[in-house]
Amino acid sequence: MRAPTGSVVGLCSASATLCAMGMAFLGYWGVHEPVPWKALDVAVIVLAFIGFGALASVPWIVTTPVAEDSAERVQPARRAFAVGVVAMWLGAVLALIG
Repeated sequence: MRAPTGSVVGLCSASATLCAMGMAFLGYWGVHEPVPWKALDVAVIVLAFIGFGALASVPWIVTTPVAEDSAERVQPARRAFAVGVVAMWLGAVLALIG
C-alpha cells in the first residue's frame, strides 16, 4: 500500500522539529553545568542521544532510493520516529523527576 501524499515531508519536518526541541531541552536542562553528574544525568543524556540518533535517521531512511517493485521506506521511518519520540520523552520525564 502506498503511503499518503506528504508523509515523507511530514516525517522529515517532524523529526527536524523534535531534534530542535530536544536540543533546546538539553540547553535549558543544564547539560553545561559544572556540577558532577549523577547516574540520572547520564541516563537522561543517553536517552536524549538515542532519540537524536533515531530522529536524525528518519530523513535518511525515508528518502533512501528503493527499487520499483520493493516496499516503501515510510514504515521503517515511522518506527524510527516513534523510537526517537519515546526516547526524548523518557529523557525529559527522568529529568523532571530527578
